[in-house]
Amino acid sequence: MDGPYLYLCESISIYNMSQTAIHPADVTDELLATYETVIGLEVHCQLLTESKLFTRDFNIFGTEPNTNIGPLTIALPGTLPKVNKKAVEYAIRLGLACGCSISKRTIFDRKNYFYPDLPKGYQISQDKKPICGQGGVTISFKHNGQFTEKTIRFHHIHLEEDAGKSVHDGSHTETMLDYNRAGTPLVEMVSEPDLRSAEETGAFVTEIRRLVRYLGISDGNMEEGSLRADVNVSVRKHGAEQYGTKVEIKNMNSIRNMMRAIAFEERRQVAMLENGETIQQETRMFDVETGQTYGMRVKETMNDYRYFPDPDLSPVVVSDEWLESIKTSMPALPHELREKFVNQYSIPSYDAAVLTDTRELAEYFEAVCAKTSHFKAASNWLMGAVKSYLNDHHGDIAHFPISAGNLAALIELNESGAVSHSVAAQKIFPVMLAEPERAPSEIAQSNNWLQNSNTNELETLVDEVIGAMPDKVAAYRKGKKGLMGLFVGEVMKKSNGAADPKLVNQLLAQKL
Repeated sequence: MDGPYLYLCESISIYNMSQTAIHPADVTDELLATYETVIGLEVHCQLLTESKLFTRDFNIFGTEPNTNIGPLTIALPGTLPKVNKKAVEYAIRLGLACGCSISKRTIFDRKNYFYPDLPKGYQISQDKKPICGQGGVTISFKHNGQFTEKTIRFHHIHLEEDAGKSVHDGSHTETMLDYNRAGTPLVEMVSEPDLRSAEETGAFVTEIRRLVRYLGISDGNMEEGSLRADVNVSVRKHGAEQYGTKVEIKNMNSIRNMMRAIAFEERRQVAMLENGETIQQETRMFDVETGQTYGMRVKETMNDYRYFPDPDLSPVVVSDEWLESIKTSMPALPHELREKFVNQYSIPSYDAAVLTDTRELAEYFEAVCAKTSHFKAASNWLMGAVKSYLNDHHGDIAHFPISAGNLAALIELNESGAVSHSVAAQKIFPVMLAEPERAPSEIAQSNNWLQNSNTNELETLVDEVIGAMPDKVAAYRKGKKGLMGLFVGEVMKKSNGAADPKLVNQLLAQKL
C-alpha cells in the first residue's frame, strides 16, 4: 500500500479532476447551498493508562523508537494477551459521560488486515459487542451569527488497540517502523451522520477533547496523535432522502485542518456531481500545503476485515458493583458545571462556557468564589487579566502564579472601594504576578495605593485642578460635558491614583 500504489491512486485522482468541467474552486457558495453536506466521524482517543491494552509494556509518548515493546507487542509466538482493567474502566467513564448504555458482557474480536505497522497481522478490537452503545454529546456552535446547540449521536463506543507507526524517510524509498504505539489502548467513538458542516464538526471534536480531559482518561493532545479522527463526508441535494456516496478522510489530527479538509471535499464532490461523474467510496488523505484531499485506496467493506471473536481473550463482565463504583467516582462534567455556574453564581452563559473550557480553570474559578461573593467580578478577572497573562505565557491555569485566595483578596480590595480597578489591575496585579506570596492589601499599603476617600483632601485637589484650567471650565459650563473625564484624570494624577473616582466625580460635578 506504500510506494507505487499510493502515487498511482494520487495520479488517477488528479487526472479525473483535470477532465471536469467544474473544478472544486469554481463551486460557488450559491451552488454549494443547493446541496447538503452529511458528515460522520470515527474519533480515536488514546487512553492514559500506564500500560498497554493487553500487555504490561509501558504506554508512554515520546520515548526512543521501539523501546516500549515486549514479546506480545511484537507478536512473538506463544504470547497471550490479558485485558487492562483500567482501560475498560476509562471506556465506561466515557460512555457514562455520553449517556451511553454500558454492556454488562462484552467481547474482543480480531480485525484482520495486513500492514507493516501491525505486527500480528490483525488488530484486537470490538465488532458486534462494543463496550458502550448509542449516546451522544451536545455541541454549541455559531450558525448565521448566533450560537446554537445540537446533540450529535454516537452509534457506539468500542475499545481497541492502536497500531504501530510507519516513519517515511522522505525519499519515498524506505519506511521505518516504530512499534512503541502498537498496543496502546484506544476508544473509538463512532458518530451517527448527524453533522452538517465543518463548523459543527470542529465544535464536536472540541467538545470531545474537553470531555476526555475532564474525565482524566486522555490528554487529548491532537498534535501528538492522542486524539485523531477519520472523517466521512458525502453530499446530497437538499430534500433528498438517500445519502450520497461517502469518502473517508483519514487520520485528521488538527481541528483546523479537519475543517479545511471538509470544506474542500464538499466542493470536490459537488463539482463531480455537477459534471455527471460518479463518486467512488474511497479513503483519502489531506494535504496541509495544498488544502486538498487526494485518493489513497478504495475503501474496504466490513467483510474485508473478517472479524471473529479473539479465542485468547475471555469475555469482559461488568458487575453492578463495579459499574456503581465508576459512577460514584465520575467528576462534574462541563455541561453540569456550565449550568451550575449560571444558576449558583449568576454569571452569563457566555462566561460559564469560557470558564468551563478546562477542568482546571473551572476548579480555580470555584476556589476564588469560595473566598469572595463577588462572582461576576471573579468571572471578569479570570476572562480578562488572568486569561491575558496565560495567553502571553503559553500556559494554563495550573501554572498561574497567583493563588485563588490571593486573587479573591484582590477582588475584595477593589470591590470594597479600598483601591480603584485601574490600580488593582495595572499596579497591584503585576506585583502579585512577580511576588505571588505577598497579600494584595500589603502591596497596596506599602505603595500608598489605598484609595483616598477623605473629602477635605480631595476637595483641595479638585480646587487646584479647576483653578489651573479656567478655559476648560468655561467650555464645560457652555455644554462640553465630555471634559469631565479630563478633570477626573487630572485629579487622579495628583493623587497618584489613590483618589476615589466616584467621590472625585461628585465633587467636580458640584463645583463645576
